[in-house]
Amino acid sequence: MSCLQRRYSLQPVPERKIPNRCLGQPSPFTHPHLLRPGEVTPGISQVEYALRRHKLMSLIHKEAQGQSGTDHIVVLLSNPTYYMSNDIPYTFHQDNNFLYLCGFQEPDSILVLQSLPGKQLPSHKAMLFVPRRDPSRELWDGPRSGTDGAVALTGVDEAYTLEEFQHLVPKLKAETSTVWYDWTKPPHAQLHSDYMRRPTEAKARSKNKVQGIQQLIQRLRLIKSPAEIARMQIAGKLTSQAFIETMLASKAPVEEAFLYAKFEFECRARGADILAYPPVVAGGNRSNTLHYVKNNQLIKDGEMVLLDGGCESACYVSDITRTWPINGRFTAPQAQLYEAVLEIQRACLALCSPGTSLESIYSLMLTLIGQKLKELGIRKSTGESAAFQAARKYCPHHVGHYLGMDVHDTPDVSRSLPLQPGMVVTVEPGIYIPEDDRDAPEKFRGLGVRIEDDVVVTEDSPLILSADCPKEINDIEHICSRAS
Repeated sequence: MSCLQRRYSLQPVPERKIPNRCLGQPSPFTHPHLLRPGEVTPGISQVEYALRRHKLMSLIHKEAQGQSGTDHIVVLLSNPTYYMSNDIPYTFHQDNNFLYLCGFQEPDSILVLQSLPGKQLPSHKAMLFVPRRDPSRELWDGPRSGTDGAVALTGVDEAYTLEEFQHLVPKLKAETSTVWYDWTKPPHAQLHSDYMRRPTEAKARSKNKVQGIQQLIQRLRLIKSPAEIARMQIAGKLTSQAFIETMLASKAPVEEAFLYAKFEFECRARGADILAYPPVVAGGNRSNTLHYVKNNQLIKDGEMVLLDGGCESACYVSDITRTWPINGRFTAPQAQLYEAVLEIQRACLALCSPGTSLESIYSLMLTLIGQKLKELGIRKSTGESAAFQAARKYCPHHVGHYLGMDVHDTPDVSRSLPLQPGMVVTVEPGIYIPEDDRDAPEKFRGLGVRIEDDVVVTEDSPLILSADCPKEINDIEHICSRAS
């Protein structure tokens, strides 16, 4: 019987027993040390995932006012498996919009949210289309959840094999159906070609065109739930501890590659799944290259290292930057520049409250950097215009970005949006003075400092997720003095 012919029950879905076998991802049965009963991913329950889907369909209901008599179908594709060469795969990482709505962590899958006949949104049913179980492939790639495992683990209403999605295609093409699908940049090119290219092309020729869904999902992802914030607190704490251990391992001279390896080891030893991004481990003048990731040079005695690193833990990430002297003692010029950046960061952190915006904090950062450059003798000219010009020269990046499941989370959301409780942002001012900058005093040339923390906006004072990561000069020097 096809997925369109099966009768959907409006009664509450009974609890399904998770199969007593390995699935395509951790389950409370196979990984009780990671997941509690009822959780799909660590710390996030079936109920929370269902609530996210409900909220999305509520947003669609608001967006679709005036489209009476129309069915609504949301389609999200998983990521594929990517290969580094021939048949050697990279570690699989799920598309985060797909993951946010169901928690299913297998490739080559499709999530469908479909409105119910005769029922008003946000009423809907959630369906997963997943790879069928295949012993020959599972021998090489590991177990698959199959339809029974997908339903029991995620709590969606129904699950079918991927091939059965073809039965839904006529419904997608129908004039009475509004399809919500990001067809311009699908995360899975093959699934799009096999199942979604023809219906989206047909809809493009009709009055009832395909609507994008990504921006609606990003509006939901922007505000974190208490469970999400708890996951991000874990990521922040373990990354902070990894920074401390990396500082303890500092010595002069030291290779950037050693500090990279030490940081990654300490993150993963404490439970991180992966690093959130290739870290910047930049010694000396290389700290003035904002996205320096070669990490293959020797850091010499008397130089500082700028380490911008973070991890991913149970689908949520951290993003922290610290700068410290590799021999454990700041020189006078290093301390002057560092303390200037730290004072700017403190002022910016204090502004992380409801009603302000990242854009307004950025404006404050530029003003303060202009003042500090003048105090340090780096900026000679006067006037507000000259101050802003100098600030942008010596800090060419923004004050921060949104943070969550991605490092640069919800990128389509404007940084001019007023902050609200539950948003998580980074605050990362910096001052970078290349060694060939003849406008700056010689003692500062070749120094680059950035200090970055992860911040939850609350009704009260900001919650600093990276508070355990030392940044006061005395604290850093005390830690480094304990290095063996």
